[in-house]
Amino acid sequence: MLKIAIIDYGLGNLRSVSRGLEKAGANAIITSDKEEIAAADGLVLPGVGAFHEGMDQLGPLKEIVISSTRDIPLLGICLGMQMLMDTSEEHGIHRGLGLIPGSVKRFPRGSGQKVPHMGWNTLEIEQDDNPLFTGFGTDEYVYFVHSFYADTTLEYTLTTTRYICPFASSVGKHNIIGVQFHPEKSGAIGLLLLSNFIGML
Repeated sequence: MLKIAIIDYGLGNLRSVSRGLEKAGANAIITSDKEEIAAADGLVLPGVGAFHEGMDQLGPLKEIVISSTRDIPLLGICLGMQMLMDTSEEHGIHRGLGLIPGSVKRFPRGSGQKVPHMGWNTLEIEQDDNPLFTGFGTDEYVYFVHSFYADTTLEYTLTTTRYICPFASSVGKHNIIGVQFHPEKSGAIGLLLLSNFIGML
C-alpha cells in the first residue's frame, strides 16, 4: 500500500486529512520526521491559520519539503496550498516555498459579500487533462474556508472558483498541486480527488 506522509508542523486538520486519505485507499502517516518525509510515496501539506505562522512553524522542515518534491508528488490543502506560492500579503509581505509562481492576496473589500469565503462553492476545471480531476463533472461543489486567495497565471491554474473575484481554487506545476478547498470535508467528490491524487503516485 502506498505511504503518504502528512507533514506535521503544528497547524492543520491532520486527523481529518488522515482519515480522508485512508478512506481513499492510502496508508497515511502524520509525521515531522525528515527521513519519513523523504521516504514517502506522496506528501500532503495541510494547514489552517495565518500564512506567516505556517511558514514559521514549517521552518525546520522547509528544505526537506522543497527537496523531496523533486521526486515525490505533493498536495497542499488550504493554507498548505497558499504556502506553495512565492509570497503572501497576509499581515505584511512574507515569502512562501516558491514551488508555484504567484502570490496570495486578500479578497477585495466593499463587495457586500462576507469574508471569509466559507461554505460550498463550485469548481470550473481549466485543465481537462489533469488526472487530479478525473471523473469530475462540471461545477462540482467543494467546501471552502479562507480569506485570502492564490493569484497566479492560467498556466498554473487547474480550477477557478468565483467569489467576489474569480480566483485559482487549485494550482499545479509538474508533481506539485494545491487545492484551496478542503477535500476531506467535501464529501464524495473530495474523496474522489484524494483517490485521484493517490493514483498519481
